[in-house]
Amino acid sequence: MILRAFFVAATLVASLDAAAQAYPSKAIRLVVGFAPGGAADTVARAYADQLTRILGQPIVIENRAGAGSSIAADNVAKSPPDGYSVLIASPASISVNPALNAKLTYKASDLAPITKISTSPLIVVANPSIGINSLKDLVDQAKKNPGKLNYATSGVGSAPHFGAAYFSQIAKVEMVHVPFKGGSPAIVSVISGDTQVSFATPPSVLGMVKAGRLKALAITDRERSSLMPDIPGTKEAGLPDYAIAFWYGLFVPAGTPPEIVKKLYDATVQAGRTPEVKATLAREGTEVALSKSPEEFASFLVEDAKFWVKLAKESGATAD
Repeated sequence: MILRAFFVAATLVASLDAAAQAYPSKAIRLVVGFAPGGAADTVARAYADQLTRILGQPIVIENRAGAGSSIAADNVAKSPPDGYSVLIASPASISVNPALNAKLTYKASDLAPITKISTSPLIVVANPSIGINSLKDLVDQAKKNPGKLNYATSGVGSAPHFGAAYFSQIAKVEMVHVPFKGGSPAIVSVISGDTQVSFATPPSVLGMVKAGRLKALAITDRERSSLMPDIPGTKEAGLPDYAIAFWYGLFVPAGTPPEIVKKLYDATVQAGRTPEVKATLAREGTEVALSKSPEEFASFLVEDAKFWVKLAKESGATAD
């Protein structure tokens, strides 16, 4: 019996090694926790084209929106650890939701980090018809009418949600959160006037800002960005204590063989260094940001989680 168990284990290890060496031999799912058209979807598609070329297999984008991207994270966490299910995620599904939502059926440790792939500030935007033309106007209006202004985001626990919660904390104002299943539907609500304001990812709003359908009040960096030079930073806009940025990274199910993690890491770094990916993200107000290794990304996540969880608890913007 012991000998049989040994041979079974040895066969399993050998088959995993063979699978890792042959990887990838079929299409890879890249699971996005938001609806098409938002920041995560945009970044995923920018990388997918180059990863398809580098890995020699199709990268298939799969949008699983809902629950602040936790549905997508849960799906990948429960997938076979074979490298064929990859999650693009932000602090919401990796740090905030698992820490604050006891109802989740996955833990952050159920996902293995590969690398950070992008970073960006948010953009504070308003419906042009409501007379809010600056960050100072927003603060003034919110203080005069506590609980009257509605802000739309891509979901409970998302970076825009906590960006707005942090703004409310710093500016000492009260606004009402209206969550959607993605950045695009949230922005449609601001344009239509159903909500008045959004703390949005750049890919969700830059086109509408340029078209005059949204008024950009500030980016959530203290200084202006060379990628969005026409929009002031928070220092220039009169709220220098307020600054927040978000990132996206790639993850696979825990237990994925190290050889596959390394192959995905190397391919992603190669893709992120291409002019095509850099140019695509730059047009959307987003920068390529790559980790030095999966281990370095894992260390970053430990420290980064402290900020997001602390913010969530202090602001009362719970993720459940």
